[in-house]
Amino acid sequence: MASLTLRDVRKSYGATQVIHGVDLDIVDGEFVVFVGPSGCGKSTLLRMIAGLEEISGGTIAIGDNVVNEVAASKRGVSMVFQTYALYPHMTVYKNMAFGLKQIKTPKAEIKKRVTAAADILQITDYLDRTPRNLSGGQRQRVAIGRAIVRDPEVFLFDEPLSNLDAALRVQTRKEIARLHERLETTMIYVTHDQVEAMTLADKIVVLKDGVIEQVGSPIDLYERPDNAFVAQFIGSPKMNFFSAGDLTSGAGSLLGYNVDSQVEVGMRPEHLVVTDPSNAVVEGTLELVENLGEYALVHLRTSTDVEFIAKAEKPPAVPKGSVVGFGIDPALSHLFDRNSGARLV
Repeated sequence: MASLTLRDVRKSYGATQVIHGVDLDIVDGEFVVFVGPSGCGKSTLLRMIAGLEEISGGTIAIGDNVVNEVAASKRGVSMVFQTYALYPHMTVYKNMAFGLKQIKTPKAEIKKRVTAAADILQITDYLDRTPRNLSGGQRQRVAIGRAIVRDPEVFLFDEPLSNLDAALRVQTRKEIARLHERLETTMIYVTHDQVEAMTLADKIVVLKDGVIEQVGSPIDLYERPDNAFVAQFIGSPKMNFFSAGDLTSGAGSLLGYNVDSQVEVGMRPEHLVVTDPSNAVVEGTLELVENLGEYALVHLRTSTDVEFIAKAEKPPAVPKGSVVGFGIDPALSHLFDRNSGARLV
């Protein structure tokens, strides 16, 4: 196991800079998730840690060793790719053993490591099969097993679940979480899915346009987002945003803030509660109700044409087209600067 330190890490392709001076500390044994929209630089950053991309500036250290000039095979990392990257003509056993065979590991040690990894991942019965005879979830476990047998200091996962269907994603996500608990090894996981990030991570790194927007635990990012981007990216459904003109005339006093034209107010869907007009901070015309069994998502639109969502155990008992008022505990609302997006309260 090892810690990981990034200092002023940059990446450019010609004149185009895609990673802008990233500083990050990852503690030994931590499960860290890089999350952000497509093109934010999360996979590029992971590949630089792996040694698959050269860095344009800064330093990357694994443990006490700066690895800028160290070959990928010598860094003590193992990477699991989105596409599995299995050899189709080899059995599961040979796929998992291949890397160890290349570095001339004794056969007895290879067998020991492959058998142990197969047992951890519950793929012992598949060791004699070829990849074409496996499901997508089984192939992904083989890819993870190939990483485990190398006994790396750091595991790297590049969107490993994106090719799986919804049920398999949930199952494999649990297996990865259990794997981390069992191995206690440093893991860095890249995804664009914030639900994966929230359920797996000890620490989340939110990226946008090659810059870290915020680093923190899932609950920190959810309850105290540093800016409007993080507030809307973390959470499903995403946070609702309102300007002063979207709110009721008494919203400022109800929220306890001076809500003016330079401020945006963020309210999470589950924190909006149906209330009478005198206590409403926002009103909306009911347009659609998604009844999802455990809860309902209520879609509304303000008189200023802003769409928002309320999440409730039961939808309002009124027909579509009705105007519904919502209140919120002031402690659960968020204020952001309209221009910079920075958190105010």
